[in-house]
Amino acid sequence: MISAFTNTWKIPELRDRILFTMAMIVIVRLGVHLPLPGVNMDVIREFIEINKKNNEDGAGGGVGAILNVFSGGGLTSMGLFALGIMPYISASIMMQLLSAVVPKLARLKKQDGGQQKINQWTRFVTIAIAAVQGFFLAKSLENPESNPLLQGIGLAITNTGQDLVPAFGSGFVAQTVLIIVAGTLFLMWIGDQITERGIGNGVSLIISVNIISALPGVMVNLWNEFVVERSDNPFSPLLIVFLVVFFLFVIAAIVTITQGQRRIAVQYARRVAGRREMSGGTQYLPLKVNYAGVMPVIFATAILQLPTQLLGQMFPNSDWIFKMNEILSPNDIWFYLLSGFMIFFFSFFWVATMFQPSEVAENLKRGGGYIPGVRPGKPTSDFLDYTMTRLTFAGAIFLTLIFMMPYFVALALGLQPGGLVTSFFGGTSLLILVGVLLDMMRQIETHLLQRQYDGFLRKGKIKGRQQRQVSGQQASSASILYIWLVLAVIVLVAIVAFFINQ
Repeated sequence: MISAFTNTWKIPELRDRILFTMAMIVIVRLGVHLPLPGVNMDVIREFIEINKKNNEDGAGGGVGAILNVFSGGGLTSMGLFALGIMPYISASIMMQLLSAVVPKLARLKKQDGGQQKINQWTRFVTIAIAAVQGFFLAKSLENPESNPLLQGIGLAITNTGQDLVPAFGSGFVAQTVLIIVAGTLFLMWIGDQITERGIGNGVSLIISVNIISALPGVMVNLWNEFVVERSDNPFSPLLIVFLVVFFLFVIAAIVTITQGQRRIAVQYARRVAGRREMSGGTQYLPLKVNYAGVMPVIFATAILQLPTQLLGQMFPNSDWIFKMNEILSPNDIWFYLLSGFMIFFFSFFWVATMFQPSEVAENLKRGGGYIPGVRPGKPTSDFLDYTMTRLTFAGAIFLTLIFMMPYFVALALGLQPGGLVTSFFGGTSLLILVGVLLDMMRQIETHLLQRQYDGFLRKGKIKGRQQRQVSGQQASSASILYIWLVLAVIVLVAIVAFFINQ
């Protein structure tokens, strides 16, 4: 594996793609820390310091914590990329579901150029979602203590004696909404550029980088919790070793289930296609155990928490809103029980909308293929439906256990279930990280094997979330050099400004 990483720099095309991807990641992280105009950064800095002392991440429970992690802390720091890429993710999921249930969109998707049309509509929906979310976020800054994403900022305002937004008004709201929408669209454009000219899926990679950015804070919180605060217990530091081992075990389990599949043998008879005579043989139809991926987890958390977030901003002083937030917070067992039930349901719902056994059976019949022991047509469709139902049941149980894992870890170690530390032992973050890294390693391995190099594994191949060939024209070496020079100048100016202000 070490030699595979070394060989990646011997291929000019692959090296340029990696450097371009790294440059885009640096731009994303810089935008997260650039503050919104009109926001008092003294209050934000005090708010972040208070959260560090309390070992908190500064975001509210449920979808608030998820959005803050996905934005790389942009919500807490009120940066230009406050909403991150999540409006585009929401729009993509919405259009994908509509394409599966609306006949007109389903027919359009199959036509030439239909997918490009759907992608264009997805971008328009992204603008609408970002505008609505940006408006609610901007309006909440007038009374930031009522915003669940900024819980505890009242103490920072008291300590500094300043308002979070000194000149709040309609002009500030309009300006903030415009900047937040532009930031989301810029992130969407960066994601497309990474997909086309870099390595991996750009949108998923942006989310993964934002998640990984919270890892240093997790390590600091672990050290403070088990070494500093529990110094009277000599065995307390050993819990860190146990957590690291358990973390690796959870990752191994996720990799196993993510790549696990049932291979259905398909027999093809000798047939003639045009002037070509194609010989028969046996091929395999792979059916994934976790076909739905991380989508059921995102659906469940969004449905449970997004309405409470919106109602909390509309009725900030209502007692029933506070009671609902307490019940549906990651610190309460009801949140995990309801989420687990909804994850189980949405796993079957996603497979039912995205996997069409009758269409697969018809395609096999047209191609002259059949499953041994199963008659073509409806019997093949019933067999695939029965097999996929059993696989989905196993995948749904797996997703539910992974989502509830942080709660069990918190109970065993006496930690906060909805805290930043426990979120890395399951839930949405770990599922996304594993899937994205597998996809990146598969693409890099494809480049290595094409140039007669060994891949990451001596035997077998890495199977990513999707078998997608690398496409798009890569950026030139000169362009990548200019990008890195500009980034170096920006970082140098930021460092000089930091020391001047000290």
